[in-house]
Amino acid sequence: MPVPISEEQSRQDRAALLDAAEELFYARGIQAVGMDEVRTASGLPLKRIYRFFAAKEDLVVAVLRRRDERWRGALTAHVERVAEPGERVLALFDWLAGWFGQPGFRGCAWVNAHGELGSSSEAVLAEVRSHKRAFHDRIAVWTRAAGLPGPDGIVLLAEGAIVTAGITGDPAPAHRAREAAAVLLAAHRDGGGATAA
Repeated sequence: MPVPISEEQSRQDRAALLDAAEELFYARGIQAVGMDEVRTASGLPLKRIYRFFAAKEDLVVAVLRRRDERWRGALTAHVERVAEPGERVLALFDWLAGWFGQPGFRGCAWVNAHGELGSSSEAVLAEVRSHKRAFHDRIAVWTRAAGLPGPDGIVLLAEGAIVTAGITGDPAPAHRAREAAAVLLAAHRDGGGATAA
């Protein structure tokens, strides 16, 4: 008779599975990674993996959801350490530059997932949209505090920097986007940028 698995062991196994899947999916792409590779990397039998997630799509959604919580948490913590509202907006780009410079950076996990599965998986598409909406809403808080009329200009600069850095493998797009954001902030302060952002 099999020994029952404790709740703590189950939590640890699930975390190990998500860690392994996230690393593989982000480094190599979702479709390029088979469940046997996830099994090997996690050290869990396939039967146990499928007890946690009935389908690979469910695992992908869970990986994206957990990554979103960690990613936005780190971004928010960095930006909100800055006191001055305009500088907070610019701190967004400083954080992005640090992220782009990390070893193994391969662009936006959500854009990558959308490119691979967005047209074929409603669940993955919903998770990608949820992440992008939450990112937009967080930037809206910072731009509102800085007196900008809306977040869209800053969001487009941030998203453009993320995609460009993912393609080039270079943190420079974050610096260029920061410079453009500083121009938007200055124009608004000087009274000429009421519709710029």
